[in-house]
Amino acid sequence: MTKVDFYILADNSSGDRYTMACRLTGKAWQQGHRVYLHTNSAAESQHVDRMLWTFRQDSFIPHGLSDTADPEINPVLIGHLGEAGEEHDVLINLATEVPQFFSRFHRVAELIDHDAEIKQSGRSRYCFYRDRGYPLNTHEI
Repeated sequence: MTKVDFYILADNSSGDRYTMACRLTGKAWQQGHRVYLHTNSAAESQHVDRMLWTFRQDSFIPHGLSDTADPEINPVLIGHLGEAGEEHDVLINLATEVPQFFSRFHRVAELIDHDAEIKQSGRSRYCFYRDRGYPLNTHEI
């Protein structure tokens, strides 16, 4: 069964959920996992793509946009459409809704930051997973 982790940034913490997504992606990739970052839109996917290039000066995470990147050479993919290709390892959800394909992933990371809309949609997603019996963990950062 898919394991779901909620990462919640404290109100006084620096950064946002995109920075946290980059950090989690780097950690998962270093541990040998494939990562799919799911966003709300093409613009948001491109934002995450740019951040993965620049969030750390001394590191590189091989990644690309799912609609154009070759999954064979990119262990990290970013997308916003209703599908995640053949990915099934780690899903980092930056979208406001639960992706329809979430249950085929071994692990889902839901990221919540200071934004009121993000907090509210995060509560809805938490209830969605809880009501369906998925194992949940919460990490306050």
